[in-house]
Amino acid sequence: MVGSNGNSTIEVFQNVLKNEGWTGLFRGNFVNVIRVAPSKAIELFAYDTVKKILTPKFNEKPILHIPPSLVAGACAGISSTLFTYPLELLKTRLTIEKDVYDNLLHAFLKIIREEGPAELYRGLTPSLIGVVPYAATNYFTYDMLKKAYRKIRKKEDIGNFATLLMGSAAGAISSSATFPLEVARKRMQVGAVGGRQVYKNLLHALLSILEKEGVGGLYKGLGPSCLKLVPAAGISFMCFEACKKILIDEEEDNN
Repeated sequence: MVGSNGNSTIEVFQNVLKNEGWTGLFRGNFVNVIRVAPSKAIELFAYDTVKKILTPKFNEKPILHIPPSLVAGACAGISSTLFTYPLELLKTRLTIEKDVYDNLLHAFLKIIREEGPAELYRGLTPSLIGVVPYAATNYFTYDMLKKAYRKIRKKEDIGNFATLLMGSAAGAISSSATFPLEVARKRMQVGAVGGRQVYKNLLHALLSILEKEGVGGLYKGLGPSCLKLVPAAGISFMCFEACKKILIDEEEDNN
């Protein structure tokens, strides 16, 4: 996404292995794990809560004239992004500039000392702009696939494997549809580190990438991103639904 180590997935993979060893493939993963746990928890909680509020009960008029899953998905993405964005930025910096930062704490203190606290939120605007269509599309697609599955199979219960496939499909569609915004966000997060170009805003980033690299530049990294996001989305939805079933059954048993 940021134009480091090569122009293709295989080339980047080979260069990282050659120069850094297999551990280079997991650079920034510790921060990613710290970030993704609260991020997914907040996201799924916000989605489920907002969707329940917006979904009309039997014989009630809809609160909104648009699908509740669309609004709930957007709210979920905004909530998780606002709470965990600094960790996302730190993960990006640690992944790209391994020689600049020793660890998570060092990166945090160095950025605040040299670039100011506001730097921790560099790229927040394109992230929020990008996360709304991504999350909305992701959850809306998943919800529509669930409804279609139930209608075709004529049963309410959906198995874990079917949930995995539907979640993966939703992740693929939403990621592909909003990927140029993700590329712009990553470029803005990196900032001037390593002599890279600094972008003024989201539009400037998108136009600069388009001018210098063409349309392909806006989709740089789509392949490996989908390889990560598609199964991740499927597993996330599968675990979410499985945990809901377990917790709801347990609550009903206690009552």
